[in-house]
Amino acid sequence: MKKSYRAVRMERHHKRFGSGGLNLVSLMDIFTILVFFLLVNSSTVQQLPSSKAVKLPESTAQQLPEETVIVLVNNEQILVQGRVIATVANVLKNEDAIIPELLAEMKFQSQNSWQPETANEEEEGLDVTVMGDKKIPYKLLRKILSTLSQANYTNISMAVMKRSESKSAGR
Repeated sequence: MKKSYRAVRMERHHKRFGSGGLNLVSLMDIFTILVFFLLVNSSTVQQLPSSKAVKLPESTAQQLPEETVIVLVNNEQILVQGRVIATVANVLKNEDAIIPELLAEMKFQSQNSWQPETANEEEEGLDVTVMGDKKIPYKLLRKILSTLSQANYTNISMAVMKRSESKSAGR
């Protein structure tokens, strides 16, 4: 059977220019970038919020931080979850062992807690992380800890900076 003039012309055209295809290089570049993005943003390492106003003490602690309520204490303010609760000067002036503003905020945090409710919560207590500057007075730290225990936050973690291996080997 003889081919028509149009069929012969189309056959010649396809031989010269080739058939259209899918460019996989660009598609693979996009997927590679997507994989790297997902790997970078899905890390399992928990990091505490950093603050230039707080210099944490150094330690050789190996345990990673958990997601808890964070009480940040610097030389000027006491913050809970980033909100200013009280000033250090007012707390140190007051002779009470309990900080009323902190107690009220911690009770509010425990009511709005994202932690799972358990039947033994009253016995076990709640979790909290204290990020205190290494130069805050012990009197202030003692008031904060007694206020936290009064608000049923008994699992208290102190945030520290991990000491580098070269420093810890020399000691």
